[in-house]
Amino acid sequence: MKTLRQRLLSVVRPGPVVSVLRLYGAIGLGGPLGRGIDDESLAPLIERAFAPRRLKAVALAINSPGGSPAQSALIAARIRRLADERAVKVHAFCEDVAASGGYWLACAADQIWAEANAIVGSIGVVSASFGFQDAIARLGVERRVHTAGERKTLLDPFRPEDPADVERLKRIQKGVHDNFIAHVERARGDRLTGDRAALFSGDVWLAAEAQELGLIDGVGHLAPTMRRLYGEDVRFAVARPRKSLLQRLGAPGAAELLGAVEERALFARYGR
Repeated sequence: MKTLRQRLLSVVRPGPVVSVLRLYGAIGLGGPLGRGIDDESLAPLIERAFAPRRLKAVALAINSPGGSPAQSALIAARIRRLADERAVKVHAFCEDVAASGGYWLACAADQIWAEANAIVGSIGVVSASFGFQDAIARLGVERRVHTAGERKTLLDPFRPEDPADVERLKRIQKGVHDNFIAHVERARGDRLTGDRAALFSGDVWLAAEAQELGLIDGVGHLAPTMRRLYGEDVRFAVARPRKSLLQRLGAPGAAELLGAVEERALFARYGR
């Protein structure tokens, strides 16, 4: 506990500031009614995180199972751009899960830390769907689709799977995967010590093993790590999102409920 003298000095000579930016939820499910995060809804929060006077660092508190690769890239690029422009260090702290797009966000930081039980990694791309063609046939339902452009019905779930569609999807996935790998390699550089095929296989690891592989820099929690690096008198400024009207009223809409279901399914892939 601080003494009276220390409390008075903290008022007269305020300590350095560390902004805390919480990146919680599935990526790409943001918006006024949605859960999760996207670049548009986070933009003002990210700007606010880099705005305080006496700012020493920005700490990203990450708890995300991933989601949209495009939104992951946009958010990470915005954070990195402001960090470079304002010469401010960024630290990422992985909580329950920083997987797939969640790890993409972590790689926007100069250093990555994780809770000992955090799940980290999943550097890969996945696409999942269902095939309903037999079900609608049993129901006597005829599927009618008219397009301008012969490749417009990519992987239509109401028609038998077309090998050409699967090949095209895999080509797209490989492009996204290559972009993800390049992002991780730029961010982590020589700190990556694991076998590249294993690192980029889509596998996940607990914090200690992730550190051995070079995916993170250490095991640690946000507040004590920031105090150790920037001093005991560091002040934390949390950039909080403004709640929507429905959220303030405690009445979730249909979009928010559907977002919650999708988000829970993504977290469940990692046992969380």
